[in-house]
Amino acid sequence: MTATPRRPRLRRIVFALLVAASTTAALLVLGTILAAEGFSVLELGILGLFGLLFAWITTAFWTAALGFALHLMGRRGQALRDVSDDRRALTQARQAESRTALVMPIYNENPQRVLAGLQAILESLAESDRRASCDLFILSDSTDPEIWLAEELAWSRLNRQFAGTFSVYYRHRPKNHARKSGNIADFCQSWGYLYDYMVVLDADSIMSGHCLATLIQRMDLNPQVGLIQVPPTPVLRESLFARSQQFAASVYGPVYATGLSYWFEGGANYWGHNAIIRLAPFMAHCGLPRLGGREPFGGEILSHDFVEAALLGRAGWEVWLADDLAGSFEEPPPTLIDHAKRDRRWCQGNLQHLRVLFAEGLRPLGRLHLAMGVMSYLSSVFWLLLLVLSALEALRRSRTEHSYFIEGNLFPNWPVSYAFEAATLLTITLSILTLPKLFGYVALFLDEGRLAAHGGGLKAGLSLLLESLFSVLLAPILMLFQARFVLSILAGRSVRWASQQRDDGETSWPEATAAHLGHTLLALTAGWLSFTYMPDFFPWLTPVLAGPLLAIPLSRLTSRGDLGRQLRAWGLFVTPCESDPPRVLRDLQRRIEKIASGDREGGAEGSLFERSIADPFANALHLTLLSREPRAKSERLRLDALVARLQERGITSLSDAERCDLLSDAQSMTSLHALAWRAMDEGPVRLGEGPVTARR
Repeated sequence: MTATPRRPRLRRIVFALLVAASTTAALLVLGTILAAEGFSVLELGILGLFGLLFAWITTAFWTAALGFALHLMGRRGQALRDVSDDRRALTQARQAESRTALVMPIYNENPQRVLAGLQAILESLAESDRRASCDLFILSDSTDPEIWLAEELAWSRLNRQFAGTFSVYYRHRPKNHARKSGNIADFCQSWGYLYDYMVVLDADSIMSGHCLATLIQRMDLNPQVGLIQVPPTPVLRESLFARSQQFAASVYGPVYATGLSYWFEGGANYWGHNAIIRLAPFMAHCGLPRLGGREPFGGEILSHDFVEAALLGRAGWEVWLADDLAGSFEEPPPTLIDHAKRDRRWCQGNLQHLRVLFAEGLRPLGRLHLAMGVMSYLSSVFWLLLLVLSALEALRRSRTEHSYFIEGNLFPNWPVSYAFEAATLLTITLSILTLPKLFGYVALFLDEGRLAAHGGGLKAGLSLLLESLFSVLLAPILMLFQARFVLSILAGRSVRWASQQRDDGETSWPEATAAHLGHTLLALTAGWLSFTYMPDFFPWLTPVLAGPLLAIPLSRLTSRGDLGRQLRAWGLFVTPCESDPPRVLRDLQRRIEKIASGDREGGAEGSLFERSIADPFANALHLTLLSREPRAKSERLRLDALVARLQERGITSLSDAERCDLLSDAQSMTSLHALAWRAMDEGPVRLGEGPVTARR
């Protein structure tokens, strides 16, 4: 394969013409229907919103159609030079002396789960021929003292396990400045100059050694490339909601990814994780500005990935989507409510891109990615507004009598029916929404092994129908969630950036009621108003109201893991990662099964904070990882006061933030350790209610 030239490709022009032609045709049909008696203000608003939203869904349709056509031809979208091209490329890749840092930023995550994932990744990577050039960095911003200390113990185990094979480093930042992007920036400033590439991992990311090795080889062979993103496949969740998401991503995702890769080429996007980045241009060009003004639109840029890809493009570097590469995984949110919580964070970050969209020097594709990120959330507001305007127009027409006789006309003015045009437009719209699913399903039959791994043709088809039903019901609920998020952000309410829920956990009835009661009441009210005052409009509105009306039981039932496991036993929502999981996932699952609920390192009694004070190994380990920065006199006095309070009143007298302050100070931890052992001969004291003492 050859590198991509920098000039615009004809394929992008063709793609844009397809979207424009489809949207224009749909607007002409709708305009014919609405213009029967001249355009009203409401009708002009409906026409404008419909055109914008139709272009939005048509973009996804033509992307999937293009990807499907490429699958039929046995082609993929990416066109980077690979080691499979020729022996010379293989020799060049093996002779390359590039160094790669695997970087995992974490924030109050489950340390045992993080450790299990990293063990699986490193063992898989150890089987490849690139292990000598890779180091691992665990970059913690955790603010919970127990999690912080558990991370250190997990790092110690990981370091001992892979000693002589990989170098494993751990760094903890006392303050979570600029969140994840600030964590990555701190790594780049401290260690980035030592490495050629950086692979960014999320806490739930899993990548096989073959995938990582191939990414490194492609970067070695394509010096014009600044970033390669691998589409992550959702895996490992058991709830009905998550399993439907995993099935959809496994069946429809490859078709979309191929289409995106083909028409974006070297102007693809970055999704924040499971990607390899060339560090020199990233450090030189991707420093993020702090936006002027206050949050939510000002301050730190929350969704940094889109912006960083645009900045790489502005500097002349290519960004690619490796649609042909397997071995990249992540874990989806387990419930509808958890999905919405994640969406709330992304919504604020994406809307901030309105401030970046017109930045000087950005390339058109970079601006397009930013605009699409904004539109992914504004579209919910536009859909809701389109429904409201359509209802008002239906109400206006129901209250307007048709004039059969107009002054000056000898013949009656008979009403004209546009039922055929309306039905045609509805059919086209529904086809555009559903055909991409069929493209993914038909593409399964091109590979017998992949079809069998999804349960076979019949069960995969039943799974598709069930997933489509869930999509119809859940889409209006997500629309209402996202519309509320956008309005909340426009009202100036910023989001609190908390750690994500990564474990399966069922939604309780009270939780579902609290989250969805407003949706149900809104559906009941809208349905009653439509049925009472606009009976002709009510049947059209019913599919939209069904999901919100049933939101509470839907949210509860789709969160249940037993239902998801039962469907799996019946062969529904099966994916290749379940029926024939790759070794890296088998290793991870084996380790997860060994993690006991509430597991504590070594099964020792007491909190890890107590152990870090009294236990010589834990104390020495923690002190080894601390920086020795001098403290101001006022800060020294405050820390000494915390030490005194701990000795007098016990651990429970300190807040988590105060415990972290002590943990961040080497002098305080050294003093506490000495005091604990000095008090050892006075007898054991019940921890948490009195002074801290060591145990013999």
